[in-house]
Amino acid sequence: MLMLNMNFTVPAKITNKGDFIFRALILAAAGIVPLLMIGILIELISNSGLSLHKFGLSFLVTDVWNPVTEEFGALSGIFGTGVSTLIAMVIAVPLGLIVALFLVELAPPKISAFFGGAIELLAAIPSIIYGMWGLFVFAPFMSEYIQPFLGDYLGFLPLFKGPPMGIGMLTAGLILALMILPYISSVTRDVFRMVPPVVKEAAYGMGATNWEVTRGVTIRYALKGIVGAGFLGLGRALGETMAVTFVIGNSHRISASLFASGNSIASTLANEFTEASEPIYLSSLIELGLVLLLISLIFQSAAQFWLWKIRKELAV
Repeated sequence: MLMLNMNFTVPAKITNKGDFIFRALILAAAGIVPLLMIGILIELISNSGLSLHKFGLSFLVTDVWNPVTEEFGALSGIFGTGVSTLIAMVIAVPLGLIVALFLVELAPPKISAFFGGAIELLAAIPSIIYGMWGLFVFAPFMSEYIQPFLGDYLGFLPLFKGPPMGIGMLTAGLILALMILPYISSVTRDVFRMVPPVVKEAAYGMGATNWEVTRGVTIRYALKGIVGAGFLGLGRALGETMAVTFVIGNSHRISASLFASGNSIASTLANEFTEASEPIYLSSLIELGLVLLLISLIFQSAAQFWLWKIRKELAV
């Protein structure tokens, strides 16, 4: 038998040089991200200086938005962003969890592959398509069926008072839920697939039911991934622009009714940035962008803290 000696020694100089180049490239790639974040933050602060100087902290607690009198406040945009995102998360997170569990635990392989691919295709649809579909198809459906039904049976609540216009905060939240659902369900499905089969088999061997294995093994093992998927959807919902702009109504006001029109920070920027002819107007819009960035950073920091806390509790 012919034996080939494949043992060879890499010169030390080449190895050290390669390590140096590799580490330099990795360091440069990793350093770009915080540098970009710092640069964006500095740019937003410097360009919103007029608004910061004129309005101060009152910008965050004022709902007046009047370009004619040059009075601006971010409260209505913050309120609309928060409410529409909350509606989306309340709907999309449990629904995405259920879809992921079905695809991994219950569905046959062919059905799981088909519906899994269909869900991933939803994530590839441009947001403007969601907005157009929401305006021309979903909003009329809401005004004819859903909102009148809610008004008839739950109209005694402030949340469901008002005329059924179709567009408004509730419609925007539902469209957002439809948009972030593919992200949450896809990531959660992939996390569930990473649960070691031997762990679930051991639970079944001890007499656990399918529900007990799902609750005590699958969800517990994948809890960090589920939280991460939820915050991924949250980040997408906070910054969504075009889809929300089509269906939220774009009215600078705060209302307790989910049927009423409103606005979000992103929709305000999309609608009015090209119309900002006065320096204070443009500066106020840029400060809105700064507020949105800070909100996103706060939620991401909260997510990292929550994940750290979960890891610590699971380790104990």
